[in-house]
Amino acid sequence: MSYCVYCSQLSTSHIDRIYHDTLYGRTCTDDNELFGRLILEINQAGLSWHTILKKSASIREGYADFDIGKVANYKRKNIEKLLGNTGVIRHKGKIDAIIYNASQILKLQDQYGSFYNWLKQKGEITLEEWIKVFKKKFKFVGKEIVSEFLKGSGFIEGAHELTCPVFNKLQ
Repeated sequence: MSYCVYCSQLSTSHIDRIYHDTLYGRTCTDDNELFGRLILEINQAGLSWHTILKKSASIREGYADFDIGKVANYKRKNIEKLLGNTGVIRHKGKIDAIIYNASQILKLQDQYGSFYNWLKQKGEITLEEWIKVFKKKFKFVGKEIVSEFLKGSGFIEGAHELTCPVFNKLQ
């Protein structure tokens, strides 16, 4: 069942439906929010999206409101705090990758002016090309993470089915 079909069966107050109707597939230009979306996608690997949405407020708090500069400077005490926080995904590999990715985004900001500009300047490349680009630059990013990050942030099509009411709103 597609995410659009799944969400259409939920009440408008359900966390998945709210995300689907208000954020998923919508263009995001704010670097910290883009980083946050990447954090959520990395954390989702091996888990349900519903679990990530339920923990999203705690994840945002644990990762300094998705402040790229702050997360890039996380040290051992920050990592230990995350590993002890039941509100976040306590996976050391994911945590280490997120901190590394934050430092990579800072480099992209220096070179391109913003993470968003770096993403936009790639233009219309294929998903396979996107995956290669992400794997060269970041850690803990595979096909599904890259695909969902790009769909969810409005960089590639496919977030919503043609019959989904949100699809028409985004056109």
